[in-house]
Amino acid sequence: MLVFTPLSGAAHSSRTTPLAYLLQVDDVRILLDCGSPDWSPENPPSSPDSDEPAFHWEQYCQSLRECAPTVDLVLLSHGDLAHCGLYAYAYSRWNLKAPTYTSLPVQAMGRIATTEDIEGIRDEEDFGEDEPVPVQDGDSVMDDSPPVIRDKLKGKYVATLNEVQEAFDSVNTLRYSQPTRLQGKCQGLTITPFNAGHTVGGTIWKIRSPSSGTILYAVNVNHMRERHLDGAVLINKSTGGVFEPLARPDLLITDAERTAIINSKQRDRDVALIDTITSTLSSNRSSVLIPCDSSTRVLELLVLLDQHWKFSRLSYPICLLSRTGNEMLTFVRSMMEWLGGTVSKEDVGEEGNNNNNRSRRRRGDDDGEEDAVGAFALRFKYLEFFLNPESLVKRYASSDPKLILAVPASLSHGPSRSLFTSFATIPNNVVLLTSRGEEGTLSRVLFDKWNDAQREEWDKGKIGRNVMLDETLSLVMKSKVPLQGAELEEYLQKERSAKEKEAAHQAQLARSQRMLEADEDESDSDSDSDAEDEDEVRQALEGDNMDTDVGDLGGGKKRKADRGLDGADWGLDGDEGLTKQLLSFDIYLKGNVSKPTSFFKNVGGQTQRFRMFPYLEKKRRVDEYGETVDVAMWLRKSRVFDEEAEMDDSKDYKRKKQAEEEAKAIQEIPSKFVTTTVEVQMACRLLFIDMEGLNDGRAVKTIVPQVNPRKMIIVHAPTDSAELLIESCANIRAMTKDIFAPARGDSVQIGQQTNSFSISIGDELLASLKMSTFEDNEVGYVTGRVVTHASSTIPTLEPIIAAPPRSTSVVVDTASEPRILGSRPTVNLPNSTMIGELKLTVLKARLASIGVPAELIGEGVLICGSAAGKAGGADALEDSVAVRKTASGKVELEGGVSPVYYTVRKEIYNLHALVAA
Repeated sequence: MLVFTPLSGAAHSSRTTPLAYLLQVDDVRILLDCGSPDWSPENPPSSPDSDEPAFHWEQYCQSLRECAPTVDLVLLSHGDLAHCGLYAYAYSRWNLKAPTYTSLPVQAMGRIATTEDIEGIRDEEDFGEDEPVPVQDGDSVMDDSPPVIRDKLKGKYVATLNEVQEAFDSVNTLRYSQPTRLQGKCQGLTITPFNAGHTVGGTIWKIRSPSSGTILYAVNVNHMRERHLDGAVLINKSTGGVFEPLARPDLLITDAERTAIINSKQRDRDVALIDTITSTLSSNRSSVLIPCDSSTRVLELLVLLDQHWKFSRLSYPICLLSRTGNEMLTFVRSMMEWLGGTVSKEDVGEEGNNNNNRSRRRRGDDDGEEDAVGAFALRFKYLEFFLNPESLVKRYASSDPKLILAVPASLSHGPSRSLFTSFATIPNNVVLLTSRGEEGTLSRVLFDKWNDAQREEWDKGKIGRNVMLDETLSLVMKSKVPLQGAELEEYLQKERSAKEKEAAHQAQLARSQRMLEADEDESDSDSDSDAEDEDEVRQALEGDNMDTDVGDLGGGKKRKADRGLDGADWGLDGDEGLTKQLLSFDIYLKGNVSKPTSFFKNVGGQTQRFRMFPYLEKKRRVDEYGETVDVAMWLRKSRVFDEEAEMDDSKDYKRKKQAEEEAKAIQEIPSKFVTTTVEVQMACRLLFIDMEGLNDGRAVKTIVPQVNPRKMIIVHAPTDSAELLIESCANIRAMTKDIFAPARGDSVQIGQQTNSFSISIGDELLASLKMSTFEDNEVGYVTGRVVTHASSTIPTLEPIIAAPPRSTSVVVDTASEPRILGSRPTVNLPNSTMIGELKLTVLKARLASIGVPAELIGEGVLICGSAAGKAGGADALEDSVAVRKTASGKVELEGGVSPVYYTVRKEIYNLHALVAA
């Protein structure tokens, strides 16, 4: 059973982005894409007192947060924000820890796009410290989900840089046409990525389920070849039909956003864009601003501009305002095998020929390390990188003609919005839009102004004209400014107070630690006490430097000490024994024992005392329960503790080194976030040229019927576009009529739940089975009865045995069934079942291999025989047959009785598995 639920980007909706869909295949829940909306819309949020959500994306984020812990598989199709922008946040905050798969470029481009977006937003808005807080009343969160982390700015779910790196590092990457059999809960599913065009690494996902069939997820597809990419694999260039592995899926999930749009020719779009840029820079001495994305579609623009700059020998600078632009190009150069189109070492890049590359490698230039890898392409000679508009202004004045590509394309925040406020006020400057933008953004506002000023339907294969803007636009600008005056002094005072409190707290902790260590030293174990006693005895004896031997006292002989007993010196020279006073006591006393310690005294002086022979009682090393202490075990643990201590030391070293580097680095200037309203008096020109690189309505209406799915779901489309595609498919007889276009949150159930039971086949029945091979499986038809044995819990399927007659006499009534003399008795033929799917392209190739001409004439009809060849006439029609596939899956073979008829029928049978009852 299949259950499909759009979380965002559904059909019949004015907002078609972001894209996120939940597909349940039996018990496996698959998340298809995880895009993010534009977090800085132009329209202010509604009142907090109203029942409506503050932001339009709240329902989507709430649904994704609820289902994220239950997702078993995540598939990402493109590396832009609309497809994977929210993945990092959901992975880190909403427990979206399911295995994630995509292509290698999508992983890198998604990381770059998300990083660029969150850095731009966090530089303009204060999100505070990200700490977990309790979920507010009214939020429905799964019981097994982690604590929800809300940002200080409620409603905007923006991840941190560390979370982005961690999330995309966990993504598994695949190559195109690489089938992957999943394990765990997803066992049985096979996923295969195919080239979708539109973006580098863009993917069409094919999901194969043993119970639900083949599912094809194809959104934002471009079948046209571009400068840096090949077209999607849906159309097979050699045969002119659909790529065989993607034909006739059980379910097709596709978008219809551009069904009502007809693209102009690619050559016309390129000429219009180049002419506008060249004329503006040369004649008017003005500049051109192109808002662009940070990772995907900007590559097509850069390749086109670089080719034109080299061909026309222009000297105007091309400025790219992006924090991650250099990183993005470095990665793309290392992944040339994912690119296509006209991108090659000969025509794109700095000094684009191999001879110059070899000479640069011999000279040992700065790029020699990358040249050694072979990355000669995409080295744009005229491209310059800038991190912010301030650095651009320092390099080039506002009056200098230049081409500026600034991110993001939505103009909602970041360098493009900041630059637009001053750029739009200069006459003859041109703002060139290459995409329509998301609903509610400044880019969509400008597009609507341009679209309303057009005199004719430009989206029917034509290029629109530029529009002169002459109105005032109110923009809300958010920025981060340094503190000054009293605010700076107050901030520094708070910082000093915080540092003093922290120092005092650390000192208190250190003092407490020392006290604890001192208490531990005083309360040592018995073994430590024994060792201390031995040390004290040794030190005291060595300090007194005298011990008397029995032989020395009796005979007066002098001998040197025997130092073999625990290192103690028990013998002294005779002179020392005569000069020093010998003291003794019944117990060993600590301290200075050379002085008299007795309370009683004699008349003649103090009582002479002698020290007794020292004796230490060896205690048995047992614990408080009487168990013998295993010294070896503690030694092993000691080694482990030593290794951990060494690791801690290395971590401490790295931490200290990092702290030193941070101390050397320039400290960030204390700043604050401010919001201002700017009135922009626009005087520039505005032009839109579609460079999104997506299929138009003609391509969608042509490709979808050729794919010919059994069932289809339309997503990512406004109401009129979805209805237009449904109407177009309804006019095709061979096209399925099971087409769904669910709204956001609505679930579509396809198929019904099937119950599976375990049953064993008896030996007698198994021996009589006739199996037929179909693909990788063997199938057979079986009839029997289920028998339950007392010795087994699994029922057994056994053959049906006719019951013996109850009497030996059998009376046959032949009158009711008269037989003709010489006729044979009637025998019922066995029922047969054909398993498989007939593909007319495969049948055509098979007939061509045996010398039977065949030709497809459209709408699922294949003409075989003489009529398909060059010869004509009535005889050709008699020796020809037509093979037709109906919408219900039946195959019709029409034609006269001829050798061609039987040959074609035989080949059709050979393409199926024939199972007889």
